[in-house]
Amino acid sequence: MNSRAKGARGELELARFLTERGYPARRGQQYAGSPDSPDVVAPDLTPFHLECKRVEAGNPYRWLSQATADAGPEQTPLVCHRRNGQPWLAILRLDDFLTLHALAHGTAPSPDAQRHPLNPVTD
Repeated sequence: MNSRAKGARGELELARFLTERGYPARRGQQYAGSPDSPDVVAPDLTPFHLECKRVEAGNPYRWLSQATADAGPEQTPLVCHRRNGQPWLAILRLDDFLTLHALAHGTAPSPDAQRHPLNPVTD
């Protein structure tokens, strides 16, 4: 199986995983990397830009860099990764995680948090 077919299979698997958990999802339209072409589209998970990696080995920093480059200014990059026989993982910047945690607990995100959709900074 070529890598393109394996990637498509991983994206379908991730979309099914999200849909089964109450977040309807589908494969994205595969353009040349842009905010309009995430690997998986899940409207209820906005503002995340979902990058899917269904591989045994790889470089999560490179994956996150790709997701960051492809994400639009109103999106937060999120890499979903799974190896054979392992659960899905969510990979995101620690600043984004801390902002999510603060928002979930009703506290203000750190003023040092990066400017992104989860933590809009007003001037």
